[in-house]
Amino acid sequence: MVAEWPRRGFLAATGVALAAGGLMPVGPGRAAVTAPQAVPLDSRETRLRNLRQLTLGGLNAEAYFSADGTRIIFQSTRDGRACDQIYTMTADGSGVRLVSTGQGATTCAFFFPDRPRLIYASTHLGGAACPPRPAPAGGYAWALHPDYEVFSADPDGANLTRLTHNPGYDAEGAISPDGKHVVFTSLRNGDLDLYLMDADGGNVRRLTTDYGYDGGPFFSWSGKYIVYRAFHPRTEGERARYAEDLARNLFRPTWLELFLMNADGTGKRQVTQLGAASFAPFMHPDDGRIIFSSNLDDPTKRSFALHLVRRDGTGLERITFAETFASFPMFSRDGRRLVFTSNRGAAGPREFNIFVADWVD
Repeated sequence: MVAEWPRRGFLAATGVALAAGGLMPVGPGRAAVTAPQAVPLDSRETRLRNLRQLTLGGLNAEAYFSADGTRIIFQSTRDGRACDQIYTMTADGSGVRLVSTGQGATTCAFFFPDRPRLIYASTHLGGAACPPRPAPAGGYAWALHPDYEVFSADPDGANLTRLTHNPGYDAEGAISPDGKHVVFTSLRNGDLDLYLMDADGGNVRRLTTDYGYDGGPFFSWSGKYIVYRAFHPRTEGERARYAEDLARNLFRPTWLELFLMNADGTGKRQVTQLGAASFAPFMHPDDGRIIFSSNLDDPTKRSFALHLVRRDGTGLERITFAETFASFPMFSRDGRRLVFTSNRGAAGPREFNIFVADWVD
């Protein structure tokens, strides 16, 4: 059974397809963690210390800190739901709370840093059921469900407000550290590009224009930069396949590279040239380094680890070694902690949990 994972996902070594459209359950999970569980580190993981597991069983992903580091927002298929919903918890894994509607599929959640609000993308306006997944024929694909729109809500899920109004895919949103802007990916104007809008959904403007996919954006903690991943077709064959898939609301990535630009969309530059599936980038608070997930070390391209690279593309360093899938990393605002998703120590091939570690510089 194929599980879909939104925004920052890819194909894990377990054979689980991670793509836009929600985490599809594959069976009963284990009981939730009620206190963080200490986890041993591989001797090569010298950048990490005091690793703790915050969830236990099922499909949990895209976990991101609040600005003050006290809470985490994430998506999960717990509670017997057919596709993933948005939850919050304290930074020690306690106090888990559903904050999305419980209908449709959700993804791409993030806390406002300056007010008690949050954002996420959801398909619930298109119906209460989970949206359909791509047919397995034709290879691995992300479903760009046109019902996805970006919403904001109170910390308990109340006062839901629609921010995007576009008859196509709108998701992959993140908020600037001053709380004034949201950067997101949208399939409008015939391509998948990054857009910036005000926190209330107004004043939408396009940031990228290169043909191909631009997505998974995050602001740096300083607010100076936006880091993202991209697939810009390099051959006529890639270009034709990309256009054909877009017409069917699909995206079939074969590789992704990391890009960086100023927060206003100027100064775009490519960071990596690894020829691999490199995604889920997030900047260290020093603005000089980027942590991300990639399959660059695996000849089969099915195993993903966390890596660190300088903003200019130099100094590539592998961070994790003890699992076949690690992704969705985020530094806390003070740079002292790292949260990420992993199948480290999983009881089954389709179990993904949320981990927090102290960061060592």
